[in-house]
Amino acid sequence: MRHIDDAERRARLARRHALHPAWRADDAEAATRAMTVLHATEPPTVYLSLRARADGLTVADVDKALYDERNLIKQLAMRRTLFVFPRDLLPAAWGSASKRVAGQHAARLAKDVELGGLAADGAAWLAAARAAVVARLADGSEHSAQALREVLPELEGKVDLAPGKSYGGPVSIAPRVLTQLALEAHIVRGRNGGHWRVSRPQWTSMENWLGEEPVPQLERDGYAELVRRWLTTFGPGTTADLKWWLGSTVAAVKTALADVQAVEVGLDGGATGWVLPDDLEPVDPVEPWAALLPVLDPTVMGWKARDFYLGDHERELFDAVGNAGTTAWWDGRAVGCWVQDADGRVQMTLLEDVDAEGRAALAAEADRLTEWLDGVAVFPIYVSVAMRRAREA
Repeated sequence: MRHIDDAERRARLARRHALHPAWRADDAEAATRAMTVLHATEPPTVYLSLRARADGLTVADVDKALYDERNLIKQLAMRRTLFVFPRDLLPAAWGSASKRVAGQHAARLAKDVELGGLAADGAAWLAAARAAVVARLADGSEHSAQALREVLPELEGKVDLAPGKSYGGPVSIAPRVLTQLALEAHIVRGRNGGHWRVSRPQWTSMENWLGEEPVPQLERDGYAELVRRWLTTFGPGTTADLKWWLGSTVAAVKTALADVQAVEVGLDGGATGWVLPDDLEPVDPVEPWAALLPVLDPTVMGWKARDFYLGDHERELFDAVGNAGTTAWWDGRAVGCWVQDADGRVQMTLLEDVDAEGRAALAAEADRLTEWLDGVAVFPIYVSVAMRRAREA
């Protein structure tokens, strides 16, 4: 069995994730393809992840790819998480990961409608609300959630999901209906109605946005394509890594691995990983490199087992529920985090000793990111232990 040690895994990461200066991507679409998908839960992540992988990329360039060329599309999928997908990968997600989440979400939503007293038949209520939204957006127009609530009585109503609890209270049901329709590929987050740092999606018809009818792949084929792309980006990885990333079952992962004819390889620590059959050739080492990555960057969130690039720092660089904060990378490993000071300058906190070359390279990256942000302050929702400590210092 071919053995791929941690050093080679880090060399693969440097090349394939377009993080090493010698392997930067040409544009936003190429950078997204390099990562399979981008995390989009926090709007700035998309822009900052792409900036780290494509030299000279501007906010306008990203907006063009998202909203004008529409080569990159936001889609709720794996683990009920919002991602940016290359357009051609959407059918795979629609038929597999998004479909799985859609079924779970619809059942819970119908139940909450009944428990909240909006209707005796939650499924029928949801069907009517879905139909009303689809009809309103059929002309290709774009509307905020609030605008849709104002013209569609079917979206009126609030439910208290935690009655009697201090964190409870009535919340609008409309956003969950829109989420359901997006999972089913009926509608999509179109243009953003606010600054690139915030999420104010203008909802529109998926068919009109893409210029063609959405056609999901069969579930098995969809999972196979997602696994093939993931292995191209993140391989080698374990079955547990894939199960976590897909938010699916071990059975679905094993079937997909067989369908793409994945090959077993040995990993440091005795684990068994998988690569594609044409990906067994050794990867040469790379020169040391530095990078500053944002909250929830796909490199940091790509695997479940992260020791080979995090070492002992996972507790410091993630929050209590598993969301990655900002990271500072040197020579293939996350060695610290970064935050902005009151003047908008990027400041780093290192969690281990880094040699003079590394410190100089990271300082240059901090200056480069400060210049790119140009005074714009980013306020992440997900803050790691190390980030919180850096802010308080």
